[in-house]
Amino acid sequence: MADHDWQRDHALLALRINRLVTGYSGGTAVIYRGPVEWSRQAESEPEPDPGRLADEAARLLESAPTAYLAAHVRAMRAVALRLAGVRAPLPEYARQCLACEVGWVPEETFASAHDRLDAALPPGPGPLAGRLASWARAHTLPDVERLPPLVALAVAETRARTSAFVPLPPDEVVRCRLVSGVPFHAAGAYEGGVTSTIHVNRDLPFNLADLLYVVAHEGHPGHIAESLLKEEHLAVGQGRTEQLVRFMLSPSFLVSEGIGLHAEEIAFPGGEAGEWLAGHVFPKTGITPHDADLAAIHRARNALWGVWGNVALLADEGAPDRDLIAYLRRWGLHDDAEAARALPLLRPSAMAPYIFGYYHGWRLLDGWLVAPDRAARVRRLLTEQLLPGDLATTG
Repeated sequence: MADHDWQRDHALLALRINRLVTGYSGGTAVIYRGPVEWSRQAESEPEPDPGRLADEAARLLESAPTAYLAAHVRAMRAVALRLAGVRAPLPEYARQCLACEVGWVPEETFASAHDRLDAALPPGPGPLAGRLASWARAHTLPDVERLPPLVALAVAETRARTSAFVPLPPDEVVRCRLVSGVPFHAAGAYEGGVTSTIHVNRDLPFNLADLLYVVAHEGHPGHIAESLLKEEHLAVGQGRTEQLVRFMLSPSFLVSEGIGLHAEEIAFPGGEAGEWLAGHVFPKTGITPHDADLAAIHRARNALWGVWGNVALLADEGAPDRDLIAYLRRWGLHDDAEAARALPLLRPSAMAPYIFGYYHGWRLLDGWLVAPDRAARVRRLLTEQLLPGDLATTG
């Protein structure tokens, strides 16, 4: 099969599966910036049959030009089979999609994260969840409409620090847009060329102590930097389209979420994030930062993403909502409102395995980045198409 034909069929497969996912859940399964004629073709066709899409994925798998693309076609085949009614246990389904073994995270992992939070937060009375919530409230921006210029400050600093690892376009523009009625807290969207937007949910309180944690994750050296740099370094302009067709329930997004959760630590090692916020952000808001170990708080919260994966496993086994909420409260330190917002993302669905990308992506990179050539490894993460197996075998 000619390479162009394979890439076209690969794109159409992703777009057709996305039509089904969007119709069933209202979400999205693909980030697409490829040829418009392909997306128009997929949109104008009758609704596809998921069983036939699974067969098409099997056909494409036989001639996949790279191991990276083969892994992503396997993920698409797994999703198509799920949409066709073939239901594997969630750990197996997630393994097929993410090319990574996932399973129950022991509660000892969360208890250890709780101990680190206890030591990192300001001392005070009451349970740990209440102390964490009190710390967040103390740093919450009173008027979220004041956030965009603060995000701009953070973007400038994170871009400058990321450019020490990989050169970035000097004319890059990253905007901040406040949005309502969305299920996320923040999301970075690369729009092509040198333009991107960080969307922030104006309906939720924004903890300014998390400003760099959020902006680095969604922007630089996180999702926006990765998208921009991989398009640039993978010669999209020379006929390669695979980076323009990004199937989200796939191994590459496990790596991407791992990058995102490590992004602040990469750009601001040690206590540098807290120091920068104290010098550049809090004085502009009138908020006095509490004496806390910000890096330790964020690292512990990264470990608690494993709680969400455990809840997804419980939901897949049919546990009632009251048990899911109780688990989120006990181990995730969420209040009732936060747990209720989380539940729709954790119930069984075709996109359910995505939640494992956070904890398992973070944990995978946590070992791989501890190396004498750390800077070179960060550059590889931002410019090469790596699979989880590539990181597991070279760390």
